[in-house]
Amino acid sequence: MANSIRGTLTRLIRQFKGTYVLNNLLHAKQLKHNRRLYKKYRVGKSIYAPIGSQDFKPNASERPWLDQDNALDRLRTNPTFATFSPDIQRELERFVTDGYMILRGFFPQGDIQSANEEIDELLSDRKVGFHYTGRKILQSYKVAPTINERFFRRPELLDLLSFIMGKRVIPFQTINFIQGSEQRAHSDSIHMTTQPLGYLIACWVALEPIHSGNGPLIYYPGSHRLPYVLSADYHSGNTAFTIGANSNKQYEDAIEKLIEQEELKPEIFTAEPGDMLIWHANLLHGGSGITKEGATRKSLVAHYYTEDVICYHDMSQRPALLDPEVSERLAQK
Repeated sequence: MANSIRGTLTRLIRQFKGTYVLNNLLHAKQLKHNRRLYKKYRVGKSIYAPIGSQDFKPNASERPWLDQDNALDRLRTNPTFATFSPDIQRELERFVTDGYMILRGFFPQGDIQSANEEIDELLSDRKVGFHYTGRKILQSYKVAPTINERFFRRPELLDLLSFIMGKRVIPFQTINFIQGSEQRAHSDSIHMTTQPLGYLIACWVALEPIHSGNGPLIYYPGSHRLPYVLSADYHSGNTAFTIGANSNKQYEDAIEKLIEQEELKPEIFTAEPGDMLIWHANLLHGGSGITKEGATRKSLVAHYYTEDVICYHDMSQRPALLDPEVSERLAQK
């Protein structure tokens, strides 16, 4: 009952944009890097104010290099591409055409065991807890050395992601799941929007066997090539002062209609521990239903956006908060 009441109150508070403005003021050090970026992208606003896609003008020339029309040719002729194994080369090509890549056994089993033990201990000691939705453990990397060093900031992973993006990536967010999310199809770019669009990338790592019964991830190949659906493109219910009470549902309804309209076909990611799925900022994906009672789906999601771009949450119009030391470093570039 207490969790239900807390969740309801949290949702009510989150509807007011003023809540986020106050939060931004309280976390000024985590927004310092945006002063330079707002000037670069000619954003005539305070770094503490609400910000959304309506504050930017689209510019097709600013698309990431692997989103451009000649992406496959540019990829294959890039000198760094030849340094990857044939398997990774093949997956990089699939990232261009289908919006995702799969790397089997990328993480050692010893790291998987350590990560699971670490999360279990942190939950037991109440050093981490579940998001108000009851499904997500946010930002475990801040208190979990294994998650932070061997997964989130693994050097070879950061190098690969930076190559894909054409800019150096910034480790931004981790989400741990114990059970499947069962989340409806969506694009990450409604929650972690970038200016210019497309400079976000995500990694999903299996921390135990993922099968049809425990709610595996689903994704829609090729959907990354569709136009981005942002708050101005559906009936969000947003006003100058509030976030629409049903904005997220309205968004997911719009995505469902888009999937039907485009006749997109889902694929299911079944996996063994250590397997990783990397997906494009605009790839439509979600969590399938849990059909085996009590089944867990231990997994880790990590999101990265790149240096020299603005990141914000378009649905709630709030800028992304970086770790203070990262924000300070970027502010001095």
